[in-house]
Amino acid sequence: MLKLLIDRPYNANQLAEAMNMDYKTIRHHLDVLIKNGIITMEGDKYGAMYFISKTMEANINEFHQIWEKIDK
Repeated sequence: MLKLLIDRPYNANQLAEAMNMDYKTIRHHLDVLIKNGIITMEGDKYGAMYFISKTMEANINEFHQIWEKIDK
């Protein structure tokens, strides 16, 4: 999910389609990421768009390093 949101903002439905996952599952994970300050939401409920947070942007290099380790 974060890899997608780093490239561009998505709404929950777009993420569910892009990740081939259930909409409710996506919403749950989005809520967790918002609660932990990893992403932000702009807009109203169903049409809300999700973006990586300023904190995530500031730590993007660390994210990429971790991702490389996980991906191997």
